[in-house]
Amino acid sequence: MPRLGTKYDVQIEVTAKPMAEYQSDEYFELDLPAAPAVMVGDEIVTEGADISEDELEACIRRHLGLPELEKRGLLGRLFGR
Repeated sequence: MPRLGTKYDVQIEVTAKPMAEYQSDEYFELDLPAAPAVMVGDEIVTEGADISEDELEACIRRHLGLPELEKRGLLGRLFGR
Protein backbone atom coordinates (compact mmCIF):
# COMPACT_ATOMS: atom_id res chain seq x y z
CA MET A 1 0.00 0.00 0.00
CA PRO A 2 2.76 2.55 0.65
CA ARG A 3 3.84 2.21 -2.99
CA LEU A 4 0.32 3.08 -4.14
CA GLY A 5 0.32 6.05 -1.76
CA THR A 6 3.34 7.47 -3.55
CA LYS A 7 2.07 6.57 -7.03
CA TYR A 8 -1.26 8.33 -6.44
CA ASP A 9 -1.89 11.41 -4.37
CA VAL A 10 -3.76 9.55 -1.60
CA GLN A 11 -3.29 9.26 2.11
CA ILE A 12 -2.77 5.69 3.34
CA GLU A 13 -3.77 4.99 6.93
CA VAL A 14 -3.14 1.59 8.48
CA THR A 15 -4.82 0.64 11.73
CA ALA A 16 -3.59 -2.45 13.53
CA LYS A 17 -4.97 -3.68 16.83
CA PRO A 18 -5.10 -6.98 18.66
CA MET A 19 -7.87 -9.24 17.30
CA ALA A 20 -9.76 -9.01 20.62
CA GLU A 21 -10.26 -5.25 20.09
CA TYR A 22 -11.78 -5.83 16.64
CA GLN A 23 -14.25 -8.25 18.21
CA SER A 24 -15.31 -5.98 21.07
CA ASP A 25 -18.70 -4.27 21.42
CA GLU A 26 -16.96 -0.88 21.37
CA TYR A 27 -15.48 -1.61 17.93
CA PHE A 28 -18.85 -2.70 16.51
CA GLU A 29 -20.41 0.55 17.79
CA LEU A 30 -17.96 2.49 15.58
CA ASP A 31 -19.74 1.00 12.52
CA LEU A 32 -16.41 0.13 10.89
CA PRO A 33 -15.87 -2.95 8.71
CA ALA A 34 -14.73 -6.28 10.14
CA ALA A 35 -10.97 -6.76 10.02
CA PRO A 36 -9.09 -7.28 7.81
CA ALA A 37 -10.70 -4.58 5.70
CA VAL A 38 -9.81 -1.96 3.14
CA MET A 39 -11.69 1.28 2.65
CA VAL A 40 -11.13 3.79 -0.14
CA GLY A 41 -12.80 7.01 0.86
CA ASP A 42 -16.12 5.94 2.37
CA GLU A 43 -16.33 2.79 0.24
CA ILE A 44 -15.65 -0.55 1.93
CA VAL A 45 -13.65 -2.37 -0.73
CA THR A 46 -13.19 -5.61 1.20
CA GLU A 47 -14.26 -6.77 4.62
CA GLY A 48 -13.01 -9.88 6.38
CA ALA A 49 -10.73 -10.79 3.47
CA ASP A 50 -7.54 -9.73 1.74
CA ILE A 51 -7.40 -7.83 -1.57
CA SER A 52 -4.88 -7.98 -4.38
CA GLU A 53 -2.78 -4.94 -5.19
CA ASP A 54 -4.35 -4.78 -8.67
CA GLU A 55 -7.88 -4.69 -7.23
CA LEU A 56 -6.88 -2.02 -4.71
CA GLU A 57 -5.24 0.09 -7.41
CA ALA A 58 -8.39 -0.15 -9.55
CA CYS A 59 -10.50 1.07 -6.59
CA ILE A 60 -8.12 3.97 -5.94
CA ARG A 61 -8.23 4.96 -9.62
CA ARG A 62 -12.06 4.89 -9.61
CA HIS A 63 -12.09 6.99 -6.43
CA LEU A 64 -9.80 9.56 -8.07
CA GLY A 65 -11.83 9.58 -11.30
CA LEU A 66 -8.97 8.09 -13.34
CA PRO A 67 -9.53 5.65 -16.23
CA GLU A 68 -9.03 1.95 -15.64
CA LEU A 69 -5.59 0.55 -16.35
CA GLU A 70 -5.13 -1.62 -19.40
CA LYS A 71 -4.92 -5.26 -18.38
CA ARG A 72 -1.72 -6.83 -19.63
CA GLY A 73 -0.63 -10.42 -19.68
CA LEU A 74 2.43 -11.76 -17.92
CA LEU A 75 4.79 -11.04 -20.82
CA GLY A 76 3.44 -7.50 -21.18
CA ARG A 77 4.08 -6.85 -17.50
CA LEU A 78 7.57 -8.32 -17.65
CA PHE A 79 8.58 -6.37 -20.76
CA GLY A 80 6.56 -3.21 -20.08
CA ARG A 81 4.26 -3.61 -23.08
